[in-house]
Amino acid sequence: MMKLMNLPLLYAAALIAVSVAGPAMAQDKTPEAKNSAYCTNIADAAADARYALQKEELAKIEKEIEGRLKILEAKRAEYEDWLRRRNEVLQKADETIVSIYSRMRPDAAAIQLTNMDEEIAAAVIAKLNPRSASAVLNEMEPARAAQLANIITDAPKRVASNGGKE
Repeated sequence: MMKLMNLPLLYAAALIAVSVAGPAMAQDKTPEAKNSAYCTNIADAAADARYALQKEELAKIEKEIEGRLKILEAKRAEYEDWLRRRNEVLQKADETIVSIYSRMRPDAAAIQLTNMDEEIAAAVIAKLNPRSASAVLNEMEPARAAQLANIITDAPKRVASNGGKE
């Protein structure tokens, strides 16, 4: 059927086909193996891409935090300025109120201080000179005078026990 002359040509063609197709057939793997090899091959690139996205996101968050810190610092400076002005006004008012009560008759001052908030009244009495304070307390009913005296004597203890904060 076949001629002998064609046999070496067929044999050579078969050898060439096996040598070319052999490695391709040897690499033929299951789909899971192909997926695993693909994932292994792109793992570094995926990690690099993920790192770049995370770095970009962190940069955005950092800019946002810096903006918020600037706003917070501005608010803090505004609050400190407001607090400084408020304390100046209160200090002037305290001096004014103390000078007013020090010039009042003790009986009139006692009536007004009796009707005031106890901590404010105690603060005013504590800032009066001792002679005026004793005269005002002498004019008050004993229970109210004792209550204010307790607040005045307790104030340093409360400040010391709270670490300087009331």
